[in-house]
Amino acid sequence: MNIDVSVPLVAAGLIGGFATARYSGVRPLGGAVLAAAGVAAGRSWLARGTAVTGVLSAAYLGAFGISHPLAKKLGPWPSVLVVTGVAAGTTAAVLAAADRA
Repeated sequence: MNIDVSVPLVAAGLIGGFATARYSGVRPLGGAVLAAAGVAAGRSWLARGTAVTGVLSAAYLGAFGISHPLAKKLGPWPSVLVVTGVAAGTTAAVLAAADRA
C-alpha cells in the first residue's frame, strides 16, 4: 500500500496544531500550523479533482471542529488523537478509492 504524502500531513496538522497552541499558549500559532499542513495536503488532493479535495478538506476541518466538543467528554489529547485517526483513515480511504477509479 502506497501512503499518500497527505495522510501524514493531516496527522501532523491536527496533532501539531494542537500541540503548538497548547504548549506555546498562542492559539493563532496552532491555527497557522493546522492551516499550513491543510494547504499542503490540499495541494496534493487537487490532482484527484475538486470533489476529492472538497470531501477531504471538509473531513480535515470537521475533525478540527469536532475535537473541541469531544474534548469535553474524553479530554484534550484523547480527543485530538481520536479525530486524527479518523481523519487520517478517511484520507487514506478516499484517496485509495479515487486512485482505483
